[in-house]
Amino acid sequence: MRIVVSAGGTGGHIYPALAVIDKLKSKHKDLEVLYIGTKNRMESELIPKRGIPFKGIEIYGFTKNVLRDIKNVYLVTSNVHKCKKILKEFKPDLVLGFGGYVTYPVLKAAKKLKLKTFLHEQNSIVGKTNKALANNIDLVAVSFLSTMKKFKNAKRVVYTGNPCGEAATLAKPIKKSDIGLDDKKKLVIVVSGSLGSSTINDKMKEFLLLSRKASYQVVYITGNKHYDDFVKDTKFAPNIKVLPYLDNLSGLMKNAQLIITRAGASTMSEVLALNLPAIFIPSPYVANNHQYYNAKEIVNNNAGLMVEEKELEAASLFKMVEDLLKDKQRYEIIKMNLKNIGKSDSGDVIVKEIEELLHE
Repeated sequence: MRIVVSAGGTGGHIYPALAVIDKLKSKHKDLEVLYIGTKNRMESELIPKRGIPFKGIEIYGFTKNVLRDIKNVYLVTSNVHKCKKILKEFKPDLVLGFGGYVTYPVLKAAKKLKLKTFLHEQNSIVGKTNKALANNIDLVAVSFLSTMKKFKNAKRVVYTGNPCGEAATLAKPIKKSDIGLDDKKKLVIVVSGSLGSSTINDKMKEFLLLSRKASYQVVYITGNKHYDDFVKDTKFAPNIKVLPYLDNLSGLMKNAQLIITRAGASTMSEVLALNLPAIFIPSPYVANNHQYYNAKEIVNNNAGLMVEEKELEAASLFKMVEDLLKDKQRYEIIKMNLKNIGKSDSGDVIVKEIEELLHE
């Protein structure tokens, strides 16, 4: 099997693509992959490090900068021709897109060559690129059941979930004692994305102060660039652990009772797959405010809680945590609802759909 994969810009697009590549490799030993991404964003370093052949193209998202947008119109058109040439040389059986603006010329070229195509949408709100492509794609996969109705004119839409969730279930567990905490006490993880957030960090110092005498423990992950400033001249209580970064966060989530986090697509999929109750603080700085709608999807199913960043206060957050951990009935209802709306076998579902598409 030969496939071309395209996803770019953020981990929310790239990691699901990698999860599907890994799943396909485990089932098809003859798999050959070519990844097409942007030249200047995270995939340009991450993908070659994984040993996956990579082709980079120059393309940007559209902005309100008129001169740059005019250039980008030219780049989109020229990249469709460039991608057609790449696809003709590689001769893939299937072209898979996982979002980000780089996906557009790749899948557009694939359709011009009459190749079979697959598109995955990670968020509750459909991204601009996926929306522009969807009607001509052979198979569209969505991470949220409610998103299916947003692809009314697509040829075929399936609910698969996000494959990052399945990867979380396979992560090696990290015990609380592995990071210097008590295995017998409850654990709350607080994390604001891989890079951290200075806005949330400012509020969280007070939250950690309030939590110093709590019956539970807190692991607070600041993000590498914020760590030194956060811990400077501060002594934290024994039940508080502050870390700059944790490589296997999913492993620690397996032994946590609650996570306070952003609402990016990959994080949402892990929360759902691990049935871990969460308080979401959606980032307001993302396209289409999609993290808010991701979180709202969970909240509307009574499977989690949400606080908007503009309303975030340490004292009220502390009370939310205390109330939820003490209310056993509510806590178990949230866990049950997470299980009911989550997909723990997303990678397998996607591979099965891909195999069926190839045999049509």
